[in-house]
Amino acid sequence: MPLLLAFVSDLMFTTRIAKVAEHLNFSVEWIETADELGAADPGEVRERPGEALHGREGRLFERVTRTQPALLLFDLNNAAIPWRQWIAALKSSAATRRIPIMCFGPHEDVATMTAARDAGADAVLARSRFTADMPALFQRYARLPDTAALAAACAEPLPELAHDAIALFNEGNYYNCHDALEEAWRRDERPGRELYQGLLQVGIAYYQIERGNTRGALKMLLRARQWLDPLPDICRGLDVAALRADAARVYDALTAVGPEGLSAFDRSLFRPIRFVAVQ
Repeated sequence: MPLLLAFVSDLMFTTRIAKVAEHLNFSVEWIETADELGAADPGEVRERPGEALHGREGRLFERVTRTQPALLLFDLNNAAIPWRQWIAALKSSAATRRIPIMCFGPHEDVATMTAARDAGADAVLARSRFTADMPALFQRYARLPDTAALAAACAEPLPELAHDAIALFNEGNYYNCHDALEEAWRRDERPGRELYQGLLQVGIAYYQIERGNTRGALKMLLRARQWLDPLPDICRGLDVAALRADAARVYDALTAVGPEGLSAFDRSLFRPIRFVAVQ
């Protein structure tokens, strides 16, 4: 079921949004205030461009990348959400920039509407139009994976080049598997090519851990989710469900030890990519 993540607190709009979402078979999660993501850390510094990894904005990135919403919705009248900052951050990140952002606000407040566009919102609408056209707008802007096309592409055999890349990954040669996966991506125009981006970014994350770059590894693990999450559990004979679980365990363990404790990170969590069918 596609997810709508709504930064809305106005009861009139939350009720209408919930009814439209139910009719369209969307689920809805609400973030009505920034404090729902925890208090801002004292002296919190924004980590831009790219993903924030710490503080309240870091928790925003964790929430968005973990849930992979089809659409982000911001009420520009919601003063409890720092929407200028959050929209700009989400649209500057490789982990979240493909998720559409829709905003609605008072049409007479030109400065506010312009600020939302400048921050990177994909659609900025007057409240009246948003209210009148909500079902069509959600259907137009929501980013929905083509599950049938993904299933068909994932039923195809794994190309030899990708076999070679996975062999390098499973040997722990994460650096060199990158080029083979990039080439596999370049040669494949089917939706199944997203598999190679997911594998590639998990491999880069493991390579960054080996280099002692905690921040770089966490960023790549956040980015990998957008590629792996829409895929079937088995794609081209690979156990994608197991890879997602492996990457999640590495992310949680890396977050727990932090940069200062990287020497204590359990590298046995680097598990091989598993085949579940003979190619």
